[in-house]
Amino acid sequence: MASPSAPSTQLPAPRLVVTTHAKDGTSIFQSDEQITPFKPFGPQGSGFSRFHSRLSVPVSNTSSPPDLSNTLPRCPPQGVMFCTTDIPPGGQAPMHRTLSVDYIAVISGEIVLGLDGGEKKTVRAGEFMVQKGVNHTWINESDSTCRMMVVMVASEKVVLEDGKVLDETVFKR
Repeated sequence: MASPSAPSTQLPAPRLVVTTHAKDGTSIFQSDEQITPFKPFGPQGSGFSRFHSRLSVPVSNTSSPPDLSNTLPRCPPQGVMFCTTDIPPGGQAPMHRTLSVDYIAVISGEIVLGLDGGEKKTVRAGEFMVQKGVNHTWINESDSTCRMMVVMVASEKVVLEDGKVLDETVFKR
């Protein structure tokens, strides 16, 4: 008799429905598809699904966004980006800072948000974050994958009262 296998911690690929306009201005569906997550750290690592990114705001609702599906999620310097990030159990993102304000909703699982000053908070499904260009890390200490929905909007560099500028820090795949 075979032993039962461990439950999968993988989440289904996200579905993306996009609307647009017909030539006469009528609202129509442009696409309806499953987005295959980009997994730059291997099949057991974090996955990123980039849905929509624009190089600048305000955006045109009649042009198509650039295809950035196989790149790490980074907000264009004058733009906006919409994506999900899946962090598996035991997964962790290195400490990093983006030049953006990030609106984040945990849609499944939970994640520990760690800051460079040593503080940590656990954020669970149905809870939200606004990150304002802070140096941070993500740690999944749970036994299920955490999926976060993220909207990043380009921001100015953070300039402290003493004039010190906090630059973006990036991690490489």
